[in-house]
Amino acid sequence: MSVLKTVYKQTFIYGLATVVPRMLSFLLVRLHTDKSVLENVADYGDVSIIFAYFVLFNVILAYGMETAFFRFFNKEPSKAKVLSTATISIIASSLGFLGLGLLFQQQIADLTHIHVNYITLVVWTLFLDALVIIPFAYLRAQGKPIKYTAVKLTNVVVNLALNIFLLVYLKALSADNSIWDSIYIANFEVSYIFIANLVASAVTLLILLPFYFKINYKIDTVLWKKMLRYALPVLVSGVAFSVNETFDRVLLERLLPESIAKTSVGMYSACYKLALFMMLFATAYRLGIEPFFFSQSKTKDATKNYAKILEFFVICGALILLIVVVFVDVLKLILIPNEAYWEAMKVVPILLLAYLFLGIYHNLSVWYKITDRTKFGAYISVIGAGITLLVNLMFITSFNYMASAMATLAAYFSMTLLSYYFGRKHYPIPYNIKKISIYLILAISLSALSFYQFRAQYLIGSTLIGILLLIIWQNEKATIKQFLKPSHDH
Repeated sequence: MSVLKTVYKQTFIYGLATVVPRMLSFLLVRLHTDKSVLENVADYGDVSIIFAYFVLFNVILAYGMETAFFRFFNKEPSKAKVLSTATISIIASSLGFLGLGLLFQQQIADLTHIHVNYITLVVWTLFLDALVIIPFAYLRAQGKPIKYTAVKLTNVVVNLALNIFLLVYLKALSADNSIWDSIYIANFEVSYIFIANLVASAVTLLILLPFYFKINYKIDTVLWKKMLRYALPVLVSGVAFSVNETFDRVLLERLLPESIAKTSVGMYSACYKLALFMMLFATAYRLGIEPFFFSQSKTKDATKNYAKILEFFVICGALILLIVVVFVDVLKLILIPNEAYWEAMKVVPILLLAYLFLGIYHNLSVWYKITDRTKFGAYISVIGAGITLLVNLMFITSFNYMASAMATLAAYFSMTLLSYYFGRKHYPIPYNIKKISIYLILAISLSALSFYQFRAQYLIGSTLIGILLLIIWQNEKATIKQFLKPSHDH
């Protein structure tokens, strides 16, 4: 139990690094969807499409090197060699990307339907973000979640402050100044959003700059090739995940009639944010358990601990699913008060469930990471991306963004089943499937009852939450009591 306490403590702190910044970024949703900031829903659609490409290229520029760094940092006798090799690799590839991105920015703009002014800002931001990949990974590998969290929070505070300053105060000051027409062919409010991102990324790199003075800058080419072989399937998985997570915005923009495309993307993207409560939990959990998976892989109770971790994840995820669904109409008033976006609220329960399955998948993925079978992660992710693309391509024209939400759920559910199936063959872990299934079915049933029969009836909704809590307590009280006992480890 002390091992589990350690991983949950780490998860909580990493959770702050993920959840608090995202909670602050929810304020940006409120800001960006305000009529006085971005005049119509289509403008927010533009922003959402650009951020979809952001996610894809962040993955490409990391090319699995972060995961490879964790694996080899724990495996190789010379940690300094792993550190310098990974760092040099990222620096070289990032500089190459920066040069190509700036050289071919007009061609990229033509291909993506994004204004060239935005492309320039995005290329520089992606470059700066790539340069902090290994410094952040090093902080996690050293078990320094507090410093990691502090830097992440600084990034978001700078970003948020600049968004408010540029979009509220500076816009008000320059409202009557026609200079903007000559400087920005593109929407200058949208440019401000990406300028804020660029400055925040630059500040983050500045904070982490001392890391670059600790490196000996010697690359071990043999080690580098091993790391690349390990990393490339992770890259494929990452690209597939980015397709699952954000590429539906691009497909909506391409496949829907021009008159409604960007408006649909804007509504869908805004309501999508309400499903991020589950994604935040799943991401925090993954950040906490990933180093734990590797460090515990040789212990005798490894598989038992992995099984217990998944159980706790499902229990917590089931509660989050039901709580968010019950109070979703309160959350929308806080985060998206502009009624022009509310038409897409029906996607929220579907996406919450999708991200719950994504979190389960992350837990199940331990088997291929610690057995160096990362190619299976790539295969599974590609199948998931294929499902996403297929469902979107087949049904977007008929069902608009509902097709995108269902595609996300279908992809993550399929990936969960596939990972469990292959994991049983290659690295059996004694998961309590019966218990996990009962909690999932119970949470899904109660959530559906709340959303489709008793929506915005908070007394009934709270009762449903109470029922789930009572069932959890009855089944898990011994474990919960043991978990809550003060630790006496020294």
